[in-house]
Amino acid sequence: MSSNGHAPHPHHDAHDTHGHQASHGTFKSYMTGFALSVVLTAIPFWLVMAKVFASPLTTAALVMALGAIQIVVHMIYFLHMDTKSEGGWNMMALIFTVVLVVIALSGSLWVMHNLNVNMMPMSPDMMRNMP
Repeated sequence: MSSNGHAPHPHHDAHDTHGHQASHGTFKSYMTGFALSVVLTAIPFWLVMAKVFASPLTTAALVMALGAIQIVVHMIYFLHMDTKSEGGWNMMALIFTVVLVVIALSGSLWVMHNLNVNMMPMSPDMMRNMP
């Protein structure tokens, strides 16, 4: 019996903080997340291996979009992130992380594009004579 005279709740565990229990997934939600992850992995694999689109840019854009969707699936079904968990701090941390990743990736692409544009072109003869 607890100090307030009531028997402890049988499902009370160490994750219970500040009066609310941490969100845990069900078997059905984990299987849904797993199935979505498999599909979101198989589709880009098929797009690349079967060369479905003539343009590599189209294929790359679709693979990146499906990858972004897969990240969301993992966050919802496996990490149990939503706007209510931890009083919204999880979502704030996620938004901050996304902003940093976008800055890093866009800066990297900008630098690589500028390097590509400003590199001296080489003819095949020049490449053969390189050490």
